[in-house]
Formats: sequence, structure tokens, C-alpha cells
Amino acid sequence: MKEFWEERYSAEEYAYGKAPNTFLRAELEHFEPGHALFPAEGEGRNAVYAAQLGWSVEAFDYSSAARQKALRLAQAYQVTLQYQVASIESFPFERKEYDLIALFFVHLPPALRQQLHAACITALRPGGKLLLEAFHKEQLTLNSGGPKQEGMLFSLEELETDFASLSLDQISRQRVILEEGPYHHGPAETVRIRATKHQ
Repeated sequence: MKEFWEERYSAEEYAYGKAPNTFLRAELEHFEPGHALFPAEGEGRNAVYAAQLGWSVEAFDYSSAARQKALRLAQAYQVTLQYQVASIESFPFERKEYDLIALFFVHLPPALRQQLHAACITALRPGGKLLLEAFHKEQLTLNSGGPKQEGMLFSLEELETDFASLSLDQISRQRVILEEGPYHHGPAETVRIRATKHQ
């Protein structure tokens, strides 16, 4: 899997564009900037946007090519990111210091997905927010992006289970039109979550 992402992110073009995800952009309008984490952030479009709004941003991905492009994008927008090359398993989530964790199109095998989601819950401060957008299982019938294994796509029921300890302020399935670079383009079936950690 690491080799796949290194190859994709080694291209000169930004695989998913340089503009932030539309759901993230809309949500951040309502949040006071704080300390944010972007796991599996790829080429940095969302992390850079948050940094432009005044967030202190950490990000990680296991692709070093992605990190290089993210830091180049941050430099272009004159913002700073703390960006590590790390895996889900190796990143130190246990610090419990994030006001926001943003998961955008992070598609993993089920066991690793559950591990990541549990780690994100641990890493949020009380009052912290979690945002997520990813492909619904019905995305299999469409050609606008995402993995072609149903187990790596999402259902609302799986997400409700994974994030049962958070207050789910929004959980929905959406038909959207993606315009996020060459690999996310066209009509898509996604799920969206905004959740809050209270304890």
C-alpha cells in the first residue's frame, strides 16, 4: 500500500487538487482555530487550508512524496505545518491534545480503520471536534474515485459503531459532485460526520 501512494504522490500534479474539501471548508467557518490533526493527509490541501485560517496544524502520512508536496504547498501559501512521515500504528495519538481531527477520504481495511477511529477518539480533547468525509459503500457503482473493495468503504452503521462514544452532531450520506483533482472527479456517494467529544 505504501508503494501505491508513493507512486501516486510522486507525480508533479496534485492528485486531489490544491483546494480544500468543500465539507471541511464549510465546517471550519464555524470553529475557533485551535490545534488540529490531519491523519493520512496526503498532499496537504486540507491541512494547508486550516493553517491559513490560523489553526496550529499537525499532519502525517506514510508517503514521503506526499509530505514533500504538502510542505511545498504550505510554503506557497506562507503557512507552517508540522508534517510527519508515519503510519497509523506508529503515530503518537495518545497525547489527547487536539481540538480538531479531520479524516478526509481515509480508506483502510476494517481492523485498521477501527484502530484509527479509536485512536482519534483518544486524541481529542474534551470539547474537541471530529470531521470526516469518505466514500459510502454505494460508491462501488461509480467511477469518481475511491477503493474498489467494499470492505474499505463506509456505511453509516459502521461509523455509528466506531464513534459511539462521541456525540454525533451530524452523520449523513450525501450525493456530491467531486472536483478534487484527477482522482476525485464526478458524482459520488459519500458519508459525512461532525462529532464532539464531551468527556
